[in-house]
Amino acid sequence: MASELQMSPQLEQIHGEIKDNFRALSNGFQRLNNIKDSNRQSKQLEELTGRMKECKRLIKEFDREIKVEESKNPPEVNKQLNDEKQSMIKELNSYVQLRKTYMNSLDNKRVELFDMGAGASEPMAEENVRMASAMSNQELVDAGMKTMNETDQAIERSKQVVEQTIEVGTQTAVTLKGQTEQMGRIVNELDTIQFSIKKASQLVKEIGRQVATDKCIMLFLLLIVCGVIAIIIVKVVNPSNKNIRDIPGLAPPAPSRRLL
Repeated sequence: MASELQMSPQLEQIHGEIKDNFRALSNGFQRLNNIKDSNRQSKQLEELTGRMKECKRLIKEFDREIKVEESKNPPEVNKQLNDEKQSMIKELNSYVQLRKTYMNSLDNKRVELFDMGAGASEPMAEENVRMASAMSNQELVDAGMKTMNETDQAIERSKQVVEQTIEVGTQTAVTLKGQTEQMGRIVNELDTIQFSIKKASQLVKEIGRQVATDKCIMLFLLLIVCGVIAIIIVKVVNPSNKNIRDIPGLAPPAPSRRLL
């Protein structure tokens, strides 16, 4: 059908990029069926979501180019181009619904990026969930645009959450770094205190040894003085005792004189 459409080179390029993304989405969902790990499935769904966002952007750009060239093309060509645009929107919506099915099966608690009408009642939700084949072209266009706008809003909210998380993580890292440096300083101070205590203990031991040595010297001096005093007393009391030598510098007592 694309070969039968009369498009400008710009439209052909955009149309080719949209088809390439649709093929990538189809292959991605086929690979998703073979993935058993829930984490890998979530990652694959995130990649497919990016593809859907790119498709939405390209479809909008395709629509703008159609409006620009609308005055240059005959009505039949404009109708074919609009039908092709609505067909691409319908195909994108089918991938959106497929993604929602996989998200429900994974019981993913993330924000539903493609949820149409959050907080609606059950009757309203059942009324909104209709098969794409039963919708008119205008309803498909409106539903697709609404879904893509809500997707953009949800992605922006997710980006804000990620930025806040990164900011909190950065602040936490700075705080931990400061606490680590403070603990390092405390350890260094403890090492210094321990070294000072060790040196003080050695100094106290040296002072104790010096005091003990001084006490011994004083005791020996006291004994010598006591000995000298004892010898002097004995020599004075009993000067005739020849067993005790005269103390140098001390004259013997003078003999007492008897008067006639």
